[in-house]
Amino acid sequence: MFGLFKSAPFIDPQLGELRRSRGAWRGALILEPASRVPLVLGGSRNAPDPDALRMARLIPAEFPSWRGQIEQALFEHLAPYAEAVAGGELAPLAPLPAIEVPSAVWTHASVEFVHVGPLDGQLTVEIGYRVEWDEEHTLGARIRDGKLMELCGSVLPP
Repeated sequence: MFGLFKSAPFIDPQLGELRRSRGAWRGALILEPASRVPLVLGGSRNAPDPDALRMARLIPAEFPSWRGQIEQALFEHLAPYAEAVAGGELAPLAPLPAIEVPSAVWTHASVEFVHVGPLDGQLTVEIGYRVEWDEEHTLGARIRDGKLMELCGSVLPP
């Protein structure tokens, strides 16, 4: 009976199969260097939003140009944690990673999801990261027009 209300899968030539679940279209995206991550797109019950689809198709090619901005933001996010530990204000469960340069954050961060949808009325890419130094939060790198808008300190997977 509930199958009558279920959306048919959507097949995209580049992104593959997308299925509607929990109010969004869900699939997977390959980000460098060949990491398969969950992809979430907005849209109607019938199909993903065409603009979100176009933007999602560009992400693998655009990601290398965003990488430097994201690594700098992640590196800057670590600084207050390191200061708090050094000052005795914070006692982490595990030692903080010793990261001396922004490019070193990648061995301590992993992508949890990629979401393409409206934020403040504009289509935005949000890449959710888990990082070793912030066990309680998923960080959201929000990208619009090829630039990192912000690294949100606490986002929920869509």
